Amino acid sequence: MNHARGIVSRRLFVSGMFAALGAAPVAAAGASASGVAAVASGGGLLRARPATVFLGGRARSTWAYDGVVPGPTIRVTAGGTVRARLVNDLPAPTTVHWHGIRIAADMDGAPGFSQRATRPGESFDYVFTVPDAGTYFYHSHVGMQSDRGLYGALIVTDPHEPLPYDQEFTVQLDDWLDGVKGTPDDARRRMNTTPHDESLTSPALGGTSGHVRYPYYLVNGHTADEPTTFVSRPGTRARFRVINASADTAFRVALGGHRMTVTHTDGFPCDPVTVDTFVIGMGERYDFVATLDAGAFPLMAMAEGKGGRAFAVVRTTPGARRPSPKGKVPELQRRMLKYQDLQAQRADQLRPPSRTVTVTLGLRMRRGGNEWTMNGRLANDPMRLRVDRGETIRIILHNDTHMWHPMHLHGHTFQVRASDRGGPRKDTVNVMPRKRVNIDVHADNPGEWMFHCHNLYHQEQGMMGVLGYGKAPRRTHGMGH
Repeated sequence: MNHARGIVSRRLFVSGMFAALGAAPVAAAGASASGVAAVASGGGLLRARPATVFLGGRARSTWAYDGVVPGPTIRVTAGGTVRARLVNDLPAPTTVHWHGIRIAADMDGAPGFSQRATRPGESFDYVFTVPDAGTYFYHSHVGMQSDRGLYGALIVTDPHEPLPYDQEFTVQLDDWLDGVKGTPDDARRRMNTTPHDESLTSPALGGTSGHVRYPYYLVNGHTADEPTTFVSRPGTRARFRVINASADTAFRVALGGHRMTVTHTDGFPCDPVTVDTFVIGMGERYDFVATLDAGAFPLMAMAEGKGGRAFAVVRTTPGARRPSPKGKVPELQRRMLKYQDLQAQRADQLRPPSRTVTVTLGLRMRRGGNEWTMNGRLANDPMRLRVDRGETIRIILHNDTHMWHPMHLHGHTFQVRASDRGGPRKDTVNVMPRKRVNIDVHADNPGEWMFHCHNLYHQEQGMMGVLGYGKAPRRTHGMGH
């Protein structure tokens, strides 16, 4: 039994177990938005459908799971089973991808690789065991759909949790334009026909920070003007599970008046490291703990290089004055977490690789729109890295472009070789422009697995490859990613 990963020898069947942490998500018109924990209706259903949410004091049309943004939080114990029936009430095909889970390939929700997208009026039953404790999330993997409201948290608890804490909060970060400036598909088309905003830059991201300056940045579906509030008491040792579910935005996160001890990277435990702030890319997750002082404090997530901010309040004293979302948070300019600071626990160290391959991340400028490539190939004819079951390979991610890329591998985790000591276990890693990152992957989950940039615009413009086992199968499903 591997207690460090929360793997148990028996299966704990948790069918349709949904609960929300922290403040309630944004409710659809006519639904409850009380601050109490929300329980999904339908007991195991994820109903994807058009919905109306309220942002900035106005009703906005979007697509959502069960009419709420974010979707219902799913909680399950490591070794247990998730049973979720996707019901598609959308006017387009859709899937659910379980981001970060070492899952059976036919449950991965990857259209063109593991399943056909579920068509309007149809349903699909996702049933899978979750082997590893940690902070994960789920989202649509069709087109630009995840840049709407089609995402939610998946929290896998450890039955032998070694981390001492009193209370936990889930923090889901998002960038939002749906129903404000058209749809995400409209934004993608505009990106191909309008000049890039040269002011979108960040030294922390090596230059260009993104493509879109979003009208809203959200914490658990709330804008900074109507913030989520996490309620606790002075002296509480609180665990924060931070998920970046956005499409094009990295966030710089800090808790005003506190330092943060980072304990987990993309679900996996690491040797604790105390910092003031960290940058979290799209698809990444960090867990941190902090002992809370008396008062009300800003949980600030600056949209890195974009000038906006997502904002929530951590309140331990009922009468304390609420901090302003426009206030200064000195911690944002203090010690920032680096991959070199992070070290996987000994049980999660991978053995040395038997071979090395290079994946070059590239860009081709075209009149009709940029093409983002992997080893010179696009998603419709993808690069394929062949592996054999049981081997460990080193992938050198060489970014030959002017932008950073959060690279995500389905069905596996990898170890980022960020220092001589080793590095963290992750499933998503940020590769800075003109830089290289080495990741070691142990091939222990046969299938054909998406390997792509989690900037949704880059993914949709070609930066999608495959890690596959043995001889390449004949593709039978439409791509539709």
